[in-house]
Amino acid sequence: MKTVTLTVNGQSEKLTLAPHRTLLDILREDLGLTGAKRGCEAGECGACTVILNGKPVNSCLVLAVELDGAEVLTVEGLGGPEGLDPLQQAFVDNFALQCGYCTPGMILMGKALLAQNPRPSEAEVKEFISGNLCRCTGYENIVKAIMAVAAGGERHG
Repeated sequence: MKTVTLTVNGQSEKLTLAPHRTLLDILREDLGLTGAKRGCEAGECGACTVILNGKPVNSCLVLAVELDGAEVLTVEGLGGPEGLDPLQQAFVDNFALQCGYCTPGMILMGKALLAQNPRPSEAEVKEFISGNLCRCTGYENIVKAIMAVAAGGERHG
C-alpha cells in the first residue's frame, strides 16, 4: 500500500492505494466520479479519458500509485454554478451525444485540444479525437461541437 496526494477537479485528495489500482479505479470507486467510463480497459476506446497534468490520458492505463502530486481534471470538474462549460453546452447544442457513454471522454479530448490549439482545423479535430470511439452518433456532430467552441474564440484550458 502507498499513500498518494493528488488534486482532482481542484480538490486535494489523500488516498492509500494498492499498487495494481488504476486512476480509473480510484476516480470511480474511491471518489465517486463516474464520468470517466470503464470501456475496453486496454486504452483502445477512450471512454475513460481524463486530463492528467494538462494532457489527456486513458485513465484505465495509469497506475494510481504513480500520481503523487498530480492534477486530474474529469468531466465533473467542468462548468460550475453558472452552468455548463462552453464545450459541454456545444455538445448539447450540436446534438453531439446519444447514449452518452463516450461523451465525457470526447469532451475532455476537445478541452485538451482547445487548450493547446484554440483554432484547430476540422482535420486536426478529427485527428485529435481519433482515439475515442463513438458507437452511436458518429463523429460529425462531435466535430461540429468542438469547432463551434473554437469559432467562438473562447480560451480553454
